[in-house]
Amino acid sequence: MDVFALMRQLQRRLFPPRDVIEGYEQSELVEMVFQKTKAFVPEGDWPLMAGVASVLDFGGGCGLHYKLARRQSPEIRWAVVETPAMAQRAAELATERLRFFADIDEARNWLGAPEIMHSNGALQYTPEPRLTLQKLCSLKASRMCWDRVLLSNSGWQREVQSSFLTDNGPGRDTRAKEKLVKYGRTWIPEVEFLAAHDGYDLTERGNDWFRFSLKPST
Repeated sequence: MDVFALMRQLQRRLFPPRDVIEGYEQSELVEMVFQKTKAFVPEGDWPLMAGVASVLDFGGGCGLHYKLARRQSPEIRWAVVETPAMAQRAAELATERLRFFADIDEARNWLGAPEIMHSNGALQYTPEPRLTLQKLCSLKASRMCWDRVLLSNSGWQREVQSSFLTDNGPGRDTRAKEKLVKYGRTWIPEVEFLAAHDGYDLTERGNDWFRFSLKPST
């Protein structure tokens, strides 16, 4: 842990923020993610995206993952599906190959059938994760790539989680006044998550990440 992180941790412990933001639609959080993403310069490679032509990125913020993916595949087409507030703010960053949507069907209409459906730590924060999961699987993307999925060994469980405002989005921001962000999240039964991928082979998995490939049609 570097000096900055230690100082920030100590400050939060001694002087916890009193102001609270409720939910992901609040303008302060959206602007924080937008400005940090706009300034972010990615490094490294992303082999998963090598040679990929199209991706539907569910919960992709303001295009952070696209910035990294295009280093691997410069001509890749990328549709981000986000909350209405985030999609509206991120529209400023749209290009011929990057677009932002608040609706899965609208994203698919623009993108066509995606080669990859990608989602990183987003499904559990949707108001209706079961329906969202079904809709994403119904896209029949060639590959389904999930990272940081919140799964349980029992039923659906709803809870409230909190984070610090400046921890949202890539990189650091030392200028903003620190606040707490609270939002609901849902533990998703693993058995139902796996069963939703009917017609797919599970090719790789970890504790909270999964790679599915569409079975060849017969």
